[in-house]
Amino acid sequence: MNDSASDIRWRWCHFDELGVHELQDIYRARQQVFVIEQACAYLDADGVDERAFHLAAWSPRQREPLAYARVVEPGVKYAEPSIGRVITTAAARGSGLGRELMRRAVAHALATFPGQGIRISAQAPLARFYAGFGFAPVGEPYLEDGIPHVEMLRPAEATSTTSSGRC
Repeated sequence: MNDSASDIRWRWCHFDELGVHELQDIYRARQQVFVIEQACAYLDADGVDERAFHLAAWSPRQREPLAYARVVEPGVKYAEPSIGRVITTAAARGSGLGRELMRRAVAHALATFPGQGIRISAQAPLARFYAGFGFAPVGEPYLEDGIPHVEMLRPAEATSTTSSGRC
């Protein structure tokens, strides 16, 4: 990755605040990672994006975001808010941007939905990565779209002092 941290523009916004070109570029990046690279056929445009906030790291050097995650409102997928569709594109892998993405996604979720836990459906090989952000496995591993997954929960905190940092 040739971008310095100062070149990367982070954007946190609700679905209705995304431009059509941003949305197209997000879908392109998600399909590249999940459908093409992981050879997994599934319906990416699942109707949940409209009930979610979107966090993306944008570079002036490419159309698609370098990293992306969505934070789904409570009651849509789970009782708690959830983080999903977490990707780091090939151009940014190994740069630490995935960790920064998750740090920011958790902070935004805590600030936007204070006093609630956060639930994820993690690809099983990444469970250790997510454990570093306070997530613990709940339940048994399962197959989702042919890939082993595990549900993980980050318990609610008593208070949150982070700022949502909305753009």
